[in-house]
Amino acid sequence: QVQLVESGGGLVQPGGSLRLSCAASGRIYSINGMAWYRQGPGKQRELVAIITSGGSTNYADSVQGRFTISRDNTKNTVLLQMNSLKPEDTAVYYCNAQIRLSLMTPAYDTWGQGTQVTVSS
Repeated sequence: QVQLVESGGGLVQPGGSLRLSCAASGRIYSINGMAWYRQGPGKQRELVAIITSGGSTNYADSVQGRFTISRDNTKNTVLLQMNSLKPEDTAVYYCNAQIRLSLMTPAYDTWGQGTQVTVSS
């Protein structure tokens, strides 16, 4: 069974930094895109950052210049380095990956359970 597990969340003061990690495990043929989403209190889930299998990245305007997404394909992991954190970054952060189980099957979305990030003084 394919599984995504996030780690690295916690409580941090405004201006601080956190690094989130997500590791995929199980029988995996390949992983296409990997991404981080977040859902703040009373808000819809939104895309934070995405990275393709080739390393191309895109960011939400709200985190551009502060967050960096990266991946290690040998470990099937994706990282999110978060700097200059603001209270509005407070949310549950979810890892997402588009995973193929074989050459002939299309990729499907897999989600982690989420990790809480709280930015508060």
